[in-house]
Amino acid sequence: MTDQLPLQRLAHWVGTTPDRVWLSQPVERQWHDLTWRQADDQARRLASALQALGCAPGDRVAILAKNCAEWIISDLAIMLAGLVSVPLYPLQSAESIDYVLRHSACKVIILGKLDEAERFAAGIPAEVIRVAMPYPTLSAPHQWHALLAAHEPLRDGHVQRPDDLLSILYTSGTTGQPKGVMQRAEAFAFASSRSVAEMGLNEREQFFSYLPLSHAAERFLVETNSLYCGGAIAFVESLDTFAADLKRVRPTVFFSVPRLWTRFQQGVLEKLPQAKLDRLLRIPLLGALVARKVRQGLGLDRARVLVSGAAPIPVALLEWYQRIGLTICEGYGMTENFAYGNFNRPGQVRFGSVGRVMPDNEVRIAENGEILYRSRALMAGYYLEPEKTADTLQLGWLHTGDKGEIDADGYLRITGRVKDIFKTSKGKYVAPAPIEGEIAKNLWVEQVCLMGNGLDQPLALIELSPAARAQARGQIEAELAASLQALNERLLAHERISHFVLVREPWTVDNGCMTPTMKIRRNVLEQRFAAVAACLDRHQPLHWE
Repeated sequence: MTDQLPLQRLAHWVGTTPDRVWLSQPVERQWHDLTWRQADDQARRLASALQALGCAPGDRVAILAKNCAEWIISDLAIMLAGLVSVPLYPLQSAESIDYVLRHSACKVIILGKLDEAERFAAGIPAEVIRVAMPYPTLSAPHQWHALLAAHEPLRDGHVQRPDDLLSILYTSGTTGQPKGVMQRAEAFAFASSRSVAEMGLNEREQFFSYLPLSHAAERFLVETNSLYCGGAIAFVESLDTFAADLKRVRPTVFFSVPRLWTRFQQGVLEKLPQAKLDRLLRIPLLGALVARKVRQGLGLDRARVLVSGAAPIPVALLEWYQRIGLTICEGYGMTENFAYGNFNRPGQVRFGSVGRVMPDNEVRIAENGEILYRSRALMAGYYLEPEKTADTLQLGWLHTGDKGEIDADGYLRITGRVKDIFKTSKGKYVAPAPIEGEIAKNLWVEQVCLMGNGLDQPLALIELSPAARAQARGQIEAELAASLQALNERLLAHERISHFVLVREPWTVDNGCMTPTMKIRRNVLEQRFAAVAACLDRHQPLHWE
């Protein structure tokens, strides 16, 4: 199995379990199931249609849609036709979409579920052919059902080779224009075959897909891992139905990001305040029953592999989930190695780390502390950017830009970004990531960004959690002031934080403070709050902005 490419895995399941349900899609609260055979039939019809629209092997086809069964079918159709997929984030700006479509020279764009679809229209060049999935979306001359009905399934699909360019995944870009990461069929096969074996995934798994499939992590952990283990995938219909859909599906494998793990926690605490939860969990037997009820309420009572990635998660949050019987396995990878890096395996978890390196993968720490990887999951390079490729891939090693430490047992801990370290006006260097992690332990904190380049002392920009906004201002101020004092007592003199700046406007993709993959745009926040930092009252350590 380790040498089989994605289309070979599809053929395996179509040949051995054709009538087993693979994809489950809710539409207007009705669930529609697709078997392996049905999904393959639709993918082959779409592959024929793409060829009829003038696509030749190697041409690029974009997918702009929220997660749905048709997203994966589109991806498979692109492979079957020998084309190259270019996934787009459903939160990208029109300007960014225009850049990616032109840079990659996409011939076709497949459009699907989108919020406020018309705002993307200006980003799609007139020459790009539009195909619409069967959901409310942008206008398109080619509609999904009619297109599939008009074309017979492609009988002899493209024969994949390990070095085939399968996809160009554009990074969200915390600064500058996104870069197109070229990933080959071999990377998909290498990462997922080993991941499935290492985690013991099998045909009985139930995946739940809601994080963007345009991101390497969801593509790897859900779509491709499903192809390699044979597990089923269910999708969320909308943000409003998320909780109900999750409870209905009850996944065995569940992947989320720190910000959403925090939101899930806050949802529990709104119904069952922390003090009461703590009291109940301490009672023998009753505590176990309460924990099980909480897991059932989240829809995670069957989950045996819980994953967090994309950004650091506070240890305090991991410990909170463990108390209710949910052990979250934090992992670390990049688009450039198809998210195949380090992982805390179930039963082998060390909080505060991102786990040990995955099989057949090499990791080492450079002299400057940078994390380097070498494996068959590495990208072929950045599309049309040889200089950036040469900077990132050196002597076969991927230079991640992240700093880390590996302990005696092989567990990797992320300590910051190589370029995120800033210098205060006193000439002292400060690494923000560890300090941000300490601040994030406070349950009132949703997100935090430490800034201090050129300042006498660092300050922390804090976005409060929704739960905090519902509390009395005096209570929040008192608890945050206590947290600030306690933290400063543990920091070195040049690291001590002068102020907590509590921001009123949430950090979102739309206002430019977050990337589509939910990473903070540190440079944007520093520029936006530079004037505030210059006029803070040194006698008032808490400042509401």
